[in-house]
Amino acid sequence: MIRMGVIGAGHLGKWHLQNIQNIPDAKLIGFYDADPTRSRLAASETGAASFSSIAQLLQEIDAVSIVVPTIFHYETALAAIRKGVHIFCEKPFMLTVEQADEVIQNAQMKNLIVQVGHIERFNPAFTALKSYSIRPLFIESHRLSPFNPRGTDVSVVLDLMIHDIDIALSLVDSPTRSIHASGASFLTKSIDIANAQIQFKNGCIAILTASRISDESARKMQIFQDKTLITVDFLNKFSEICWQADNFNTIPPDTTSAPITDASGNILKTIFRTKFTPEKSNALFDELTAFVSAIQNGTPPLVTGKDGRKALDIALKIEQKIQSTLRSFK
Repeated sequence: MIRMGVIGAGHLGKWHLQNIQNIPDAKLIGFYDADPTRSRLAASETGAASFSSIAQLLQEIDAVSIVVPTIFHYETALAAIRKGVHIFCEKPFMLTVEQADEVIQNAQMKNLIVQVGHIERFNPAFTALKSYSIRPLFIESHRLSPFNPRGTDVSVVLDLMIHDIDIALSLVDSPTRSIHASGASFLTKSIDIANAQIQFKNGCIAILTASRISDESARKMQIFQDKTLITVDFLNKFSEICWQADNFNTIPPDTTSAPITDASGNILKTIFRTKFTPEKSNALFDELTAFVSAIQNGTPPLVTGKDGRKALDIALKIEQKIQSTLRSFK
């Protein structure tokens, strides 16, 4: 049984508390939050024990969820490592790549698990595709959200786009060649809308758009590869594959087809379409359960500290490109 705690009891922290209580191989010991009012509210809503200090909590646990503002990730993670506590850290992993490197190195020296909370890796719309060979030539994503003051301690790149950066990096087995980006501030002092083009050395290109000032929500990615289009709707939790028949030896069930004809009505090609609507699942519960399993088995988690560091590195480069462009307009 893994004894777990949570540092940070805001909106997301309470969600962590509730989910940890339902993991069979975990025991929730309690949580710490610097705000006494928030602590009382979280204790009342979740029934979890509130600790008076981080040090006191770390003495009693094997693993911790770090769910504090990003500016505090680094010092909180190092405090946990010093006590020999495994780390689940919400994204973005750290504020700088240097901080990420130090946390990873210190954890490795103590044989501690570090998992980063890139929750879309556990979205059923994405996991439904794990049995398919995905070799992207082109990726396009849109992650849009109405404005919410929560999460504005960082830019939209580190808050929203970083999800799609992580997904793209997990799919494309190639280093990056170049990054181009543009964006703007609107309701905050930081970047509120951003577009980035990432070119990989193998020729794949990913075009990512993120906004936290949109009228409607959307979280969709399209992945183009040879004679195949894969659509992943992270918001509505379904995925879809469209392909030409000669791509597959067998046709999956629940597949529809449509002919592509010329002006005379002659069939040129047949396009097949399969939609996957997985059973509802709780992605946070799944990723926290995977964290517990990684600790028990001594195996790397699905999203390692190095994965979090890679996504952070690209996100920061995108931010730098946008900020450089914005300065040129002043």
